[in-house]
Amino acid sequence: MKAANLGRILGGLGLLLLLSSPFTLFLTSGSTSLFVIKAVLGLGLVAVYFATNFKRLGQFASRRSSFFFGSSALTVLLALLGLGAVNYIAHARNKRWDLTEHKVFTLSPQTVSVLQSLREPVRAIAFLAPEHPAREGLRATFERYRIEAPERFSYSFEDPQRRPDLTRKYSLRGGQTTVVLVRGEGAQETHTSLNVISEQDLTNALLQLSHAGNQRVYFVIGHGEWPLEREIPRPGQQGRTTSLSELRRQLTQEGYAPRELNLGGGTPVPRDAALLVVAGAKAPFNEPEVESLREYLAAGGRMIYFAEVYGEPGPELRKLFAEYGVGIDPGVVADAQFNGGSPYLIVSLFYGEHEISRLLRQRQLNIELPTARGLTVLGEGLAPGVKVESVLRTSPYGWEESSPDEKPAPGEGERTGQIPLVTASSRSTANAENKRFDESRLVVVGDSELLFDSNWGHEGNRNLVMNAFGWATHQSDKVTIRPPDRATSTLTLDAATLGRIRFLATDVLPLSLLGVGLAIWLSRRNK
Repeated sequence: MKAANLGRILGGLGLLLLLSSPFTLFLTSGSTSLFVIKAVLGLGLVAVYFATNFKRLGQFASRRSSFFFGSSALTVLLALLGLGAVNYIAHARNKRWDLTEHKVFTLSPQTVSVLQSLREPVRAIAFLAPEHPAREGLRATFERYRIEAPERFSYSFEDPQRRPDLTRKYSLRGGQTTVVLVRGEGAQETHTSLNVISEQDLTNALLQLSHAGNQRVYFVIGHGEWPLEREIPRPGQQGRTTSLSELRRQLTQEGYAPRELNLGGGTPVPRDAALLVVAGAKAPFNEPEVESLREYLAAGGRMIYFAEVYGEPGPELRKLFAEYGVGIDPGVVADAQFNGGSPYLIVSLFYGEHEISRLLRQRQLNIELPTARGLTVLGEGLAPGVKVESVLRTSPYGWEESSPDEKPAPGEGERTGQIPLVTASSRSTANAENKRFDESRLVVVGDSELLFDSNWGHEGNRNLVMNAFGWATHQSDKVTIRPPDRATSTLTLDAATLGRIRFLATDVLPLSLLGVGLAIWLSRRNK
């Protein structure tokens, strides 16, 4: 190959390097060294071209084809500038799309609601060394919170080795990834800390920080209810156990303080009760106990009753529930519409219009009830001012199996149709004597087994139960959709590795292809 032809190819490559060097500096790598290397190398190759084609430059300038070459070069330059401008605007606008299946990079409705309900600014202080691998991931999480509530949420990073004053102030221990959430200033400052950093943990910590004091929730015992702190045998599965530990953990994280309460002898419900819960009672309630519950509800009390298939509320408690528009039917609900293999395991997304289920219906989250009792919404014999609504129902093909067996099918005399599984009742008590609250609320759920740990991981179940707690206690910000247990398949990359990948993908690779194409074109043109 003649020197002049080789010079043209090298000159073309040099021009590419020269023109692309600003992109390397500002867009693809940010490295000054790479920018200088590319610019110097490009100038050198262009100089080679001039040195080997000096005599032809004058002829080139006078040709008609030179005009078209110049026009093409100008067009390419303008196109490159246009692409650069588009990239700059996209970078400045910082618009993002979350294309992951489980919306890993999108804040949940609960987090958005909590941020919007913050009454005063909260600062997040992350105690992490600059080289800690979790730092960038945590910064991304913080940034999503800040973008959602820029006036209420801010964050900073502190090196625990350089800020012993802060570690002493917040009583931190070394070697842990710790975030401290701080609200207020000076003597009014309050804070809480957390070590496991996830959206759910961070949002729960914000909830705890924002709500002064906990909501005291009493779990009634004495009738075989599911215990909060002990392992329990799984019904129908000999040798296997489960517990309500996940429910207890979630309650604590959301600011509830669960306690046990025995109403034996008609013990009155304590005045500090924000909510009363009956979880899977097996034995009937006696008259003094029910009278205590009646007085509690008549004064604006709040209660959630989780019915148990293998339990019986008793005539006195049935009568009380009837006053609030709810009947608990005998037998077991079956529905083969969405689970033909096991009709007793109810899978439903047939929601009512109630506040508890509004977001669940929008998200189309299924509810799974292992063994449910059917409920009846009553229209007569109600206490004054009572309103009752159906929250969740079976499909139109449900029925109540009065004699459960291995081959369930609707039989003669058995109730069929869309059977309520969860109801919500309310009653105005603003004028009641010695009232606790202005409105009493009662939620009846047809199945207590959805509280088990084995069923708690199902998003629909968890949000339905916690929304019932939020609605019953008049906390609208807790009637929401919580962050899911997201299964992520992410690859952790540090900043240097990410920069190299970006430089290779957006700079070296396209320029190499363009250079090869240019060399082939020049080589053929010179033949």
